[in-house]
Amino acid sequence: MSLPHAILTALLEKPSSGLELTRRFDKSIGFFWSATHQQIYRELGRLESAGLIRALPQAGPVRGQKKEYEVLSAGRAELERWTAAADDPRPIRDPLLLRLRAAAVIGTAGPGAELRRHLALHRERLAQYEEIERRDFPAGEEPDGDPLQHAVLRAGIGLETFWVRWLEETVDTLPEAPAEPS
Repeated sequence: MSLPHAILTALLEKPSSGLELTRRFDKSIGFFWSATHQQIYRELGRLESAGLIRALPQAGPVRGQKKEYEVLSAGRAELERWTAAADDPRPIRDPLLLRLRAAAVIGTAGPGAELRRHLALHRERLAQYEEIERRDFPAGEEPDGDPLQHAVLRAGIGLETFWVRWLEETVDTLPEAPAEPS
């Protein structure tokens, strides 16, 4: 149910076309709620059919031009309802953790390369988040951005910090790979 709300949030920040939304998802919202271009376009159609958004009127010929969407009052009301609703934490569903559990059961040290790959990816993401924080919320300055946006960013930094530490510790516990016979 969250994809429509992510789209409503993005459109309230700035009316956008489907293409602009997909680019924004790739750079911001996508850090914590991913969606494919097809999912975004499909959801735009659903939101428009439900009367929560509308395509802005075009100045010229419509054919071949991108539609820009804006949120209607019903969409804002839906987003307000949703943000106030209770939602329990979700259990973790991570294929890497399942892979490790399976490796423990079958007695293989096979996931070492995948753990190191994930470690590199999480280090990269952590560096991205820290750069965004330095740029948008400089230490010692009065923040320009919304404190809730900073809270979301700090959550991302905390999660990536956890994954980096956990992966470093886990990689360190792996048995050495046996030397290949010469």
